[in-house]
Amino acid sequence: MNQFLFSTSWWVPLYGLLGAIFTLPWSMGIIRRTGPRPAAYFNLLATLLAFFHSVFVFQDIWSKEPEIFIINWFKAADFDLSFALDISPVSIGATVLITGLSLLAQIYALGYMEKDWSLARFFALMGLFEAALSTLAISDSLFLSYAVLEILTLSTYLLVGFWYAQPLVVTAARDAFLTKRVGDLLLLMGVVTLSTIAGSLNFSDLYEWAQTADLSPLTWNLLGLALIAGPLGKCAQFPLHLWLDEAMEGPNPASILRNSMVVAGGAYLLYKLQPILVFSPWALDTLVVLGLITAVGATLVSLAQIDIKRTLSHSTSAYMGLVFLAVGLEQGGVALMLLFTHAIAKALLFMSSGSVILTTSTQDITEMGGLWSRMPATTTAYLVGAAGMVTLLPLGSFWAMLSWADGLWLFTPWVVAVLVLVNGFTALNLTRVFRLVFWGKPKQKTRRAPEVQWPMALPMVSLTMVTLLVPLMLQQWYLLPTWDSINWYVVGLLIGSAVLGVGTGCAIHLHQSWSRSRILAWRFLQDLLGYDFYIDRIYKVTVVGAVGLLSKISAWSDRYILDGLVNLVGFAAIFGGQSLRYSVSGQSQGYLLTILMGISLLGLFISWSLGLLDQFPWDKLPF
Repeated sequence: MNQFLFSTSWWVPLYGLLGAIFTLPWSMGIIRRTGPRPAAYFNLLATLLAFFHSVFVFQDIWSKEPEIFIINWFKAADFDLSFALDISPVSIGATVLITGLSLLAQIYALGYMEKDWSLARFFALMGLFEAALSTLAISDSLFLSYAVLEILTLSTYLLVGFWYAQPLVVTAARDAFLTKRVGDLLLLMGVVTLSTIAGSLNFSDLYEWAQTADLSPLTWNLLGLALIAGPLGKCAQFPLHLWLDEAMEGPNPASILRNSMVVAGGAYLLYKLQPILVFSPWALDTLVVLGLITAVGATLVSLAQIDIKRTLSHSTSAYMGLVFLAVGLEQGGVALMLLFTHAIAKALLFMSSGSVILTTSTQDITEMGGLWSRMPATTTAYLVGAAGMVTLLPLGSFWAMLSWADGLWLFTPWVVAVLVLVNGFTALNLTRVFRLVFWGKPKQKTRRAPEVQWPMALPMVSLTMVTLLVPLMLQQWYLLPTWDSINWYVVGLLIGSAVLGVGTGCAIHLHQSWSRSRILAWRFLQDLLGYDFYIDRIYKVTVVGAVGLLSKISAWSDRYILDGLVNLVGFAAIFGGQSLRYSVSGQSQGYLLTILMGISLLGLFISWSLGLLDQFPWDKLPF
C-alpha cells in the first residue's frame, strides 16, 4: 500500500483540479435548486484525499531515495518537451503544508462566505489554487514551474476580483495581475534563453549544465536577473510589491492562502534556482539589496496602517524580503525554514483577522476594541499567531531566525542587525494591533460582537494547536540545534528585540481616533509610512506618465501619419478613377495601344534598374 501511494504521489495536484472541475455545474449556474454548498463539499472531499495521500507518503519517504518522474508531453525530431516531477521529503512536505492549509481555509470559508451565492465559484478557484501550488511543490521542471506561476497569477486575478461589482475590487485585481505580469514576462525571457543554451529545462539537468557551462559574465548576470524577476513579483518585493496590499480587497479565506502559500511559491522557485543563481553575482546582489529594502521598508509601513488586513500583508512582504536575503546569501535551508514557520503563523493571523472582520463588519482597527472577552478563541489565535511570527520562545520563528543568525554572527553581523530590527518592529506592530482590536473598552461596532461559529472556529483552533506544535515538528526533523551549540548572545538579541517591541507597543500612546499629529515632522513621517513612501504616486508620475505620453504620441501618429497616408492613397485612387473614366472611348485599338505603351515603359524601367541598358550599343545607332 505504501509503495502504491509513493508511486502515485504525483497524483496529489490532480485532487484539487478534480475538485474544481466537479464544482463547475454549480459555479456555472447549471444546478441551482440545491444551492452552492454541494460544490464546496466536493472540493473539501478532494482536498481531504490530497492531504491524507500526502501525509501517508511523507511518513514513509524518509526511508526512500528521492525519485524523478518524467512525463513526456511533446516530442518531434530533436525537440523533446517533458515534465519532470520531484518526489522528495522537501517536495512532499510542501504538499502536506499546502493541502493542510487549503483544507483549513476551505472549512473556514464555509462559515465566512455562508450567505454568498457565488460560493461554488469561490471553491472552484480555491481548488485551482491548490492544484497549482501542489504542482509547483513537486515540479522539477522550470517550464512547468513557469506555467504554474502563470496559473497562480490568473487565480489571483480571479480571486481578488471575486466581488467584481465593486469598482475598487476590479482596480485591485487589475493592478495585481499587471504587476505580476511584469515579472512573469522577464522570467519567460530567462526560460526561453535556458531552453536554447542548456537544451533542457529540468532542474536536475540545469544543475549539471551550470557546472560546465561556458557563458560570458554578462550573459550569466542578465540570465540571473531574468530568473529572479518572476519570484520578485510573486513575493511582492520592491519595486513590484504594491499588488499584495491591494489584493486585500478579495475574500479573506483566499487571503489566508495568498499570504501564507502563494507568496511562498515564488520564494520556493527561487530556492530551486539557487544552484544556477550562484553563477550570477548581479542576481545575488540584487536579491540581497531588494530583500533588505523590502524587509525594512515594509515593516515600517505596516506600523502606520489602520486596515487590519493591510497591517498583516505588509509584514508578509517583509518576511519574504528576509527569504530573498537568505537566498541571496546562499542560505537555502534557512529560507525553507523561514517559509515553513511564517506560513503557519501568518495563516493563523489571517484567520483571526477574518473572524474579527466578519463579526464587526469593518477592517478599520481604530473602530474596534475590547474583543478579548467576547471572542476568546479569536483572541487566542491572534496571540499564538503573533508569537509564532516573532522570536518568542519556544515557537517556530525563533528557531528559524536563530539558525540563520547563529551562522552569520561572525561573518556578516549586519544580517543579524536586520533580523533584530525587523523582528522588533514586527512585534511592535502586532502588539499595536492587539491593543486596538482586542484590548481596551468596547466600541460601537464591538459591543455585541459574538464569537464565530464552528466552521470558522474549528480550523482556527486546529491551526492554533499546530502553531504550538511547530517546535516539536522541527525537533522530529532534526532541525533544532543542540543546547551546547547555541550562541546565547544571538538568543539574547533576538528575544530582547521581541520583548522590546512588545513592551514599546504596550507603552506608547495610541490615540483612539488615530488623528494626525500636529507636529509637522511626525505628520510627515506618518504620511510617508501610511502612503507606502508615496511609491504609487512616484509610479504615476514616472512609469504611468511615460506610458501615457507614449500612448498619446502613438495615437497622434496613428491618426495623422498612418491614417493620413492611407487616406492619401485612397484619395489618389478615387481621383485617378474619376479622371480616367472621361478617357474611355470604346475603341479596342486605343486600349491595346495603352496596354502596349504601359508594358513598354515597365520593361524599360526594369531593364534600367537591372543595368541592362548600360550594355546596349548606343553609339551604333544611326541617329
